[in-house]
Amino acid sequence: MDFIQESEPDLKKPIVIAAMQDMGNVGGIVIDSLNKQLKTQRFRVAKSSYPTYVIDKGGYIDLPDENWEYRYTNDLIVFGGGIGQPQTNEELHSLCQDVIDVAKKYSSKFIYTLGGFHTTRELNNSPKTFVTTTSSQLTNQLEKLNVNFTPQRSVITGFNGLILGYAKMNGIQGIGLYGELNDPEIPQCRAAISIIKTLEKLTYQKLGDISELEYMAKDIDEKTKNRWSSNFRQ
Repeated sequence: MDFIQESEPDLKKPIVIAAMQDMGNVGGIVIDSLNKQLKTQRFRVAKSSYPTYVIDKGGYIDLPDENWEYRYTNDLIVFGGGIGQPQTNEELHSLCQDVIDVAKKYSSKFIYTLGGFHTTRELNNSPKTFVTTTSSQLTNQLEKLNVNFTPQRSVITGFNGLILGYAKMNGIQGIGLYGELNDPEIPQCRAAISIIKTLEKLTYQKLGDISELEYMAKDIDEKTKNRWSSNFRQ
């Protein structure tokens, strides 16, 4: 993994929000929305050192441009989004450590991550966001904010879980937010909206207009319904 520092932002104890593409692309949708709504600026880039696949464009191949951006605004660092996650454990751990190093460099006290929470519960277009933290003490502090905590023991894989472990090992408080979804194969904009609303409650910050995400959610619903109806007729 290669890391390129493009500028040195003036940040004072920023909150770090870090997430990567996952099931339903919840992490990617939230990160991309925050960057757009908050007009963040790029200051650092992480790039895969070696490709783990090639793209066949029909008769010829191209190499993937796998990179993830660190962006900032108003004492907030936003990392990740984009396409995919590192394909090797070595690069995944290297990326998690770099996020921690950046957080320490700017004296960040909090790291938030986010992703999808697969459930069979009927959501009725109103998914919940479940919260977990790096300590029972922090969980106790959040109880007064009326948030939903993860309901049972589970394993959280990939960057959106592992970064919490790195935060805990390095003495940084971490909070994970995971939005409910039924179908991991469809972009889950409503789960992303639920996460953003919960994130605003936890950070006491307004994180932008969600109307575009609401429009995207309705558009995906319509396309999914039409595809289901077409398959049913066949």
